[in-house]
Amino acid sequence: MKYSIFSLLKNTLSGHKDWTPAWREPEPKPEYDIVIVGGGGHGLATAYYLAKEHGLKNIAVLEKGWLGSGNIGRNTTIIRSNYMLPGNNPFYEWSMKLWENLEQDFNFNAMVSQRGVLNLCHTDAQRDAYARRGNAMRIDGVDAELLDAHDVKRMYPFFDYANARFPIKGGLLQRRGGTVRHDAVAWGYARGADSRGVDIIQRCEVTGIRTENGKVVGVDTNRGFIKCKKLGLAAAGNSSEVAAMAGMKLPIESHVLQAFVSEGLKPFIDGVVTFGAGHFYVSQSDKGGLVFGGDIDGYNSYARRGNLPMVEHVIEAGVAMIPSLARVRVLRSWGGIMDMSMDGSPIIDKTHIDGLYLNAGWCYGGFKATPASGWCFAHTIARNEPHKLNAAYRLDRFRTGHMIDEKGQGATPNLH
Repeated sequence: MKYSIFSLLKNTLSGHKDWTPAWREPEPKPEYDIVIVGGGGHGLATAYYLAKEHGLKNIAVLEKGWLGSGNIGRNTTIIRSNYMLPGNNPFYEWSMKLWENLEQDFNFNAMVSQRGVLNLCHTDAQRDAYARRGNAMRIDGVDAELLDAHDVKRMYPFFDYANARFPIKGGLLQRRGGTVRHDAVAWGYARGADSRGVDIIQRCEVTGIRTENGKVVGVDTNRGFIKCKKLGLAAAGNSSEVAAMAGMKLPIESHVLQAFVSEGLKPFIDGVVTFGAGHFYVSQSDKGGLVFGGDIDGYNSYARRGNLPMVEHVIEAGVAMIPSLARVRVLRSWGGIMDMSMDGSPIIDKTHIDGLYLNAGWCYGGFKATPASGWCFAHTIARNEPHKLNAAYRLDRFRTGHMIDEKGQGATPNLH
């Protein structure tokens, strides 16, 4: 069923009793041409673009929990393409272009809101760094504006501009950035993939990967063995565990990243703002709650909850930027398992095992990259070679030295 004003009116007449499920609940078949491990944003997007762009049908997505139960339903909803390095900038800009037409493409309301992303700067050196980044963005055709303190104050008069430790000197603004309802992205891709014949199998945990003579032949699951010709791994923070089933040790670490939602407030932050003197980012949802987050907890963990010292650290940064936040109540928090790579950039590549493909190492950048990640991973799987947009995200770059280190932190995953 295509969603439209006409389908809404039709179902209104029946008391909304005739809506069909958004996707099927199929039983796994004995064999598929392609199996994707991970029913989150990247896995579902990959299946969607394999069917839509490459005309492939015999595809399954295996999710150990329920659809969208991982990081796609646990992030802070921000989309942007304000990257500087050549390996990152074209990729994330392609993702932004896909975001801009996504709702019409998969016929689902994902609440894409291009309300602008503002990165604040607090020192002269930071302002110079933002100028370099903005120039790099413009060279690649990405919108960027360097604002001074007066420009920022006109947009957000309630910031603490006179803070002696962290004076606000301006910021870098990308007006095309913004927010998207994260779980609706998973639902939209799932519905779009299902309508094109993809089997989305929930509560189906992969327990082993079978290979013969250096080639993938299938996966063992808690619902039996499933044979496949090609296998794509898109398991985010669990990528190391899944890859280990094929005898691979990945150059990534798993860390927990917390996110928070406040009580509902009247609208006062109409964009996305990041604090440049610490790691704090905030936006306001359609329900009025502030959605914010900060640093990862800094220790290796598969837990989906963090610790109180990082909660305090994040909220301190928020109050330093907006003192009035001290009066706001935090309603809830949660955590997601981040797959932190050695250079802070992702991996989308085929592996040394024939028929096995890897999508991992997203650090903080996974949600904003969802459309481009799925689009490029689908191309890599279908053509058995990377697209030029993800050619730099090779698995062997850590051996050859072709790093894409946007923050310049070196091989220290918890700092990216």
